[in-house]
Amino acid sequence: MLASRSDFQLGLFFISTAVIFWGLLPVAIKLSVPFVDAITLTWIRFLVAFIFSFIVQLSFGQLIAFKKLSSIDWLKLLAAGLFLIVNYVTFVWCLDYLEPGAAQLNFQTAPFYLAIGGLVLFREKVSFMQSVFFATLALGLLMFFHRNLTPGSLDEQIVWGILLVQLSSFCWCVYALLQKSLHKKLSPANILLFIFALGVVVMMPKSNLTVIPTFNPEQWLIVLFCSLNTIVAYGCFAQSMKYWPTVQVSAMIALTPIASFGTTIVSVSMEWWPDIISHTPLDWLSTTGIFVVVISAASVQLVSRKQSSPK
Repeated sequence: MLASRSDFQLGLFFISTAVIFWGLLPVAIKLSVPFVDAITLTWIRFLVAFIFSFIVQLSFGQLIAFKKLSSIDWLKLLAAGLFLIVNYVTFVWCLDYLEPGAAQLNFQTAPFYLAIGGLVLFREKVSFMQSVFFATLALGLLMFFHRNLTPGSLDEQIVWGILLVQLSSFCWCVYALLQKSLHKKLSPANILLFIFALGVVVMMPKSNLTVIPTFNPEQWLIVLFCSLNTIVAYGCFAQSMKYWPTVQVSAMIALTPIASFGTTIVSVSMEWWPDIISHTPLDWLSTTGIFVVVISAASVQLVSRKQSSPK
C-alpha cells in the first residue's frame, strides 16, 4: 500500500512538472521573439540538449545501440530528425501570430494526425468513439477561434498562426511515428541525441550566431530556460511513465493548454512584459471551446488505451 501511494506521488510530481514546463515554454519562446530568430533559438536549444544528452548516454554506455542500425534505419532516423527540426522551428514562428495559450491549444490536433498515421502505416483501426472525439476536438477549435473566423472578420494573422502550428503538430506526429518504427533498436533518448546532433549541424549555416554575444543577462535566462525546458520536460515525462499507466499520463498532458493560458493570464495581470505578452479576453463560447478541446484530446487517449489494453 505504501509503495502504491509512493508511486502515485512520484508519478504525479513528474508529470505535473512536465506539464508545467511545457505550459511555460510558449511564453518563454514568445519573450525570445524580439531578440533572436526561430532558427538561431532552436540551434541553441539543440546544442545544449545535445551536450547534456551525449554526456549522459556516454556515461551509461548507451551509444553502442547505434552500431546495430541498418541503412534503412539510418534513413528513418534522418527523416525523424528533419521533421522534428521543422516542428521546433514552425512552433516558434507560429508565436509571431498567436498567443501562447492559443498555440498550445491548437497543437492538441496531434492525436488526430497520430491516428491517421497509425491507420496508414501500422494498420491500426480508428473506432467510432475515436472519430466522435476527433470531431468534437475540431468543433472545440472552431468554437475557440469563432470571433476570428466568422465571415467578414477573417483575421489573416490568426489563419497564418493556425497553419503554422498545424504544420508543427503534423511534423511532430511524423517524427513520433518514425520513432515508433525504430523503438526495437533505439531508445527515445538515442533518437533524440541523434536529432539534436543533426539539428546543430543542419541549422548552423542558417543561424545568426553573431547575435549571441549581444544577449543581456535577462535574454540569456530566457534562452537557457528554453534550452533546458526540453531536457526537464521530456525527462520528467519519461520518469512519469515508470510510475503511472500511459492512460493517466496522456490525460494529464491534455492539460498543457490550460497551463499555457494560466501562465499568460498571470503574466498579463502582473503586468510582466506588457509589450510582448498579451491576452485577449475570452467570451463564453471561446472558453467552452478550450474545455471541449482538452476533454476531447484526453478522451482520444483514454479510448485508445482502453481498446489496446486487452492485446
